[in-house]
Amino acid sequence: MKPFVVLLALFAASTADFAFAETPEEKGLAIASEKDRRDNGFGDFTAEMTMVLRNKHGQESRREMRNKTLEVLNDGDKSLVVFGQPRDVKGTALLNFSHKTGLDDQWLFLPALRRVKRISSANKSGSFMGSEFAYEDITSEEVEKYTYKWLRDEAFAGQECFVLERYPAYKNSGYTRQVVWMDKAEYRIFKIDYYDRKNSLLKTVLYKNHKKYLDQYWYPDEMFMENRQTGKSTLLIWGKYNFRLGLTDGDFNKNSLKRVR
Repeated sequence: MKPFVVLLALFAASTADFAFAETPEEKGLAIASEKDRRDNGFGDFTAEMTMVLRNKHGQESRREMRNKTLEVLNDGDKSLVVFGQPRDVKGTALLNFSHKTGLDDQWLFLPALRRVKRISSANKSGSFMGSEFAYEDITSEEVEKYTYKWLRDEAFAGQECFVLERYPAYKNSGYTRQVVWMDKAEYRIFKIDYYDRKNSLLKTVLYKNHKKYLDQYWYPDEMFMENRQTGKSTLLIWGKYNFRLGLTDGDFNKNSLKRVR
């Protein structure tokens, strides 16, 4: 083959490779989509939760909760969190309807007032029951809620991880962006850094002690959210999972919030 022909062949091959190369945005979306695919199909579950709130001086308060979640076909999950202890929050309940596109629907029942309060879109960035978790942090993480960008691969917590950035696509988010560490082997999230509306690091959440359920689904035992600006933190401890109990839409009805016990 003549040298000129060889050069043309090499140029054509490199051009073809470039045409099919993933951009960082395409790779980020592909990673998020694969995680979503792996997480689908659990059906429903219940779990118990302990919330430990710490102020910047290390003083603690604890709350006991129970959760139930329903997977919804072609939309986001529905969930209900009910507080059992201590007495001053007992009976408080948050009902959440996540959506793939548009704003989530959230209602908070306050037993002292016997009132169901709708959480407006402008308040999604507000603190959930005095914790370091915002209302927008406790909805299901649907792929369509963000745009994505792969940043790099690096080790974290002894695992090779993807590091990607995601940008909220919904209105009134408290964050400009989030940086996510997700392991390559099982697509488990290990860490998320949250940046506020001024693009300063606001919070970091660490997911720890993942366990595998139904031979497929990975859930962490602990979620530790630290506010990097105030020094406050919240630890969520999960346990006693039960899956595929036959929950239905009727178990997630805002009209029944006042009867939750």
